[in-house]
Amino acid sequence: MNATPYLVASFFPLLGGAVALAAVAPHSTAADPSGHFGKLPAAKARFVYVGTYTFPGTAPGGTHQSQAKGIYVFRMNPSDGGLSLLQIAEIPNPSYLALDPTLRHLYSVNEMPAGAVSAYVINQANGMLTPLNTLVPTNGQDTTHLSVQPSGHYLFAASYTSGNFQVFPILADGSIGTMTDNFQSVGNGTGPNPARQEGPHAHQILTDLDGDHVFGVDLGADKVNVWNLDSGTGRLIANTVPLAPIASGSGPRHMAFHPDRQHAYVLSELASSVTVFDYDPVRAAFIWQQTISTLPPDFSGTNTTAEIRIHPNGRFLYNTNRGHNSVTIFEIEPETGELEVIGWESTRGEWPRGMNLDPSGSFLYAANQNTDNIAVFRIDPVSGKLQLSSLVNTPTPVDVEFGPVA
Repeated sequence: MNATPYLVASFFPLLGGAVALAAVAPHSTAADPSGHFGKLPAAKARFVYVGTYTFPGTAPGGTHQSQAKGIYVFRMNPSDGGLSLLQIAEIPNPSYLALDPTLRHLYSVNEMPAGAVSAYVINQANGMLTPLNTLVPTNGQDTTHLSVQPSGHYLFAASYTSGNFQVFPILADGSIGTMTDNFQSVGNGTGPNPARQEGPHAHQILTDLDGDHVFGVDLGADKVNVWNLDSGTGRLIANTVPLAPIASGSGPRHMAFHPDRQHAYVLSELASSVTVFDYDPVRAAFIWQQTISTLPPDFSGTNTTAEIRIHPNGRFLYNTNRGHNSVTIFEIEPETGELEVIGWESTRGEWPRGMNLDPSGSFLYAANQNTDNIAVFRIDPVSGKLQLSSLVNTPTPVDVEFGPVA
């Protein structure tokens, strides 16, 4: 859920820095013929699922009425990352998607004033979706994010406008059971951006990589809530260290854990920054290491960040910038986990909201909400840099998730 972009010039002072803007590669829809990107890991054909904001609405931050109808199911071409449409599963505003660990079930939010979540079974042969139970109420407004516990036993959801986080059991057939918890986050309403921080705004809920702890990112309250899950009752229990504070006015949106399980990265939407923490996986405690801008130092426009992802090899971190319309490419220092900017790559479109990497780490997909396309980039596994491989036209793309091998 998003509103008016925040003025970059009004940020609080950031710690850390950025290097000069890297040259943007020329527009090309062909794979790099020179081979200078090195030997890439082998990508596999997969079924790919794209969440959208649907007709007749206009997406938050949107410029025109959406023509999307629901969840778009594609088959990925492993040679260039291109996508071929297979199915449209019609459902209102499935703006964020998640799959269970077996890749047999897909879940979506339904980002509406009366928020909901929906469940589907995935046909393993053709990738197509069949509804299990849909529009299950979250008792929250504008449910904007969801994730599946690594065990596959629970579904978590975050409802932006009402600022609450939900827990649902996942039943044996993959359907969504009766809600077991609904945690109301608390914001003090004193954030420096009153249009976005007048109260709590739940933007993401996820576990660490082992599923031992649960985290709720609250944009309105500048914090990450930290819980333990009672696996028997499905209740969220406040952790001994109950939260990780983020600098006032930052507006944390999404976070990601490094594969080494020792570092966590919080992307702040309003400040266009990434905060690096040392992470103690036993205590679920965060220790600040670095805060670094996602923007070139000479950028003076308006920008909000959207998505953050870490390459499977653990060497690179990427985020999307809406306004600058780019992906920031960071290198991760192996020992400290700190970030250094490698450069920026244009997303060849406007308002890149969702972004994801295929499981092999070969391709990065940037979903340009306001220009109705997804830019597919080949990733150099040595340098982390991006080379445009293909452009996929599809209405109001928001989130990109990867399913079974096709």
